[in-house]
Amino acid sequence: MQAVNINQQPSATLAELPGHEEKYFLEGPRSRAKEFSFSVKVLIEFIRGFRVLHFAGPCIAVFGSARVQPGSDYYETGRKTGAGIAKLGFTVMTGGGPGIMEAANRGAKEAGGKSVGCNISLPREQAANKYLDLQFNCRYFFVRKVLMFKYSYGFVILPGGIGTLDEFSEALTLIQTHKILNFPLVLLNRGYWEPLMPLFHKMIESYMIEPADLKYILLTDSVEEAMEHLQKYAVAQYHVKRRKEFRRFALLGE
Repeated sequence: MQAVNINQQPSATLAELPGHEEKYFLEGPRSRAKEFSFSVKVLIEFIRGFRVLHFAGPCIAVFGSARVQPGSDYYETGRKTGAGIAKLGFTVMTGGGPGIMEAANRGAKEAGGKSVGCNISLPREQAANKYLDLQFNCRYFFVRKVLMFKYSYGFVILPGGIGTLDEFSEALTLIQTHKILNFPLVLLNRGYWEPLMPLFHKMIESYMIEPADLKYILLTDSVEEAMEHLQKYAVAQYHVKRRKEFRRFALLGE
């Protein structure tokens, strides 16, 4: 069996990657001038993101692997999910890349709905898919994550890797700590996500979390059941808490 070198570097050099400042920012203190300069860049990116997504409409975020190939079962599930979300009247928001993200955006477009993406530059898996009505290209991971959660009223988690698991954990944490409203969280594909359930039960038994923390999670194989869950919670939360129309201003290029 061939050994795997976990220290192997990507083919692209750090300086060639947009947003490489993020690496240095996370390595500890730098000069005050550099810290200030980086903070200004982050602020500008947030403002740009707010402007681009201001009229995206109420969104449901779909998370999943960029490595899934068209025609696979996972891809087709993502496509059906995007279509179902669009039929509920929500905009489908993804990370804007290939794989399950592309599938969900494609499903939304095919169903006559709206499709947006928050893409990010990475050594690989960075190309935006062709099914986006609107896209915003992020330089920084944390900005991308804030934007995707800010405009979403529910979350659908399809099979994915470490990034998908991070996004699921982030959504659950924000709901648990009441930083966002109690929006629905769907884990779609029981066989893939079922291994998480014993861990959650262990957390409950150990008093690390409460059963109520998992109230809005649905684990299912059914896209139809997932849409019913979103209909029950996301639609209600949007209409009760956040329904507001914003006027466009020509002066701001809207």
